[in-house]
Amino acid sequence: MTDQNFDDRKAHAAAWFRELRDQIVAAFEAVEDSHTDGPMSDHAPGRFEVTDTKRTAPDGSDAGGGLMSVMRGGRVFEKVGVNVSAVYGQLGDQAQRSLTARKEIPGLEDDPRFWASGISLVAHMQNPHVPAVHLNTRMFWTPGGWWFGGGTDLNPCLEYPEDTADFHATLKAHCDPHGADLYPRFKDWADEYFYIPHRKRARGVGGIFYDDHCTGDWEADFAFTQDVGRSFLPAFLAQVEKRRGMAWDDADKEAQLIHRGLYAEYNLVYDRGTKFGLQTGHDPDAVLMSLPPFARWV
Repeated sequence: MTDQNFDDRKAHAAAWFRELRDQIVAAFEAVEDSHTDGPMSDHAPGRFEVTDTKRTAPDGSDAGGGLMSVMRGGRVFEKVGVNVSAVYGQLGDQAQRSLTARKEIPGLEDDPRFWASGISLVAHMQNPHVPAVHLNTRMFWTPGGWWFGGGTDLNPCLEYPEDTADFHATLKAHCDPHGADLYPRFKDWADEYFYIPHRKRARGVGGIFYDDHCTGDWEADFAFTQDVGRSFLPAFLAQVEKRRGMAWDDADKEAQLIHRGLYAEYNLVYDRGTKFGLQTGHDPDAVLMSLPPFARWV
């Protein structure tokens, strides 16, 4: 594979992540507009504030960037961020260790160049009956190889088992055309990855997660990653539509705030994407947009 062909593939992947971002932003603003009856419907519909993000190499040169899109204080979404980026440069030792699930990447010691692009989304909802959710899909390139990673997981503070089943069924339906083994394998990976050891519990009800996904067929692996992205809106908006009109009380809100504390602990202590973003000098506001607007600890 020539460098030119990989440049084309990088551009193709980055364009897809931007396209997915545009679809999600439009869908979420449409949800805000349509919420005209029920809790918070007397508020103005939320809108995304969009900010360019820039990354600078240690020598001051350009090292990529992206878009940070954040909606705050909406009718349905209390805070949601949808970020896309394409960054490049050289990896330091700490960033190399947080790059993937692998401990070593072939060739990085001699040639630490990298390129990465992806979409990252976290939504914290007004209504405690509507679950928080996370989505991330990405592509990495280094001189020693390329791979895809990502996934999505549901984080309800008040769980409805039928909603959990529906969410997983949608993910499975999008994974199965690419191999019957993928959904069960990546579901198990999500259960392991999103576990909080110091709390001895999962942060939510799971989903799918994968890393270092490289079968050697770039087109097939990219197609799978695209379908993971395509699964998100049907999987999540079904939850929103079912629960956004439900009334809640102070106890429900308290449960939500405590669960958000759990979410914040995971992202600050364990999440590899957070560590990688901060260690490679990306905009800290974009990296930490996953944190909830309010949380409680008991």
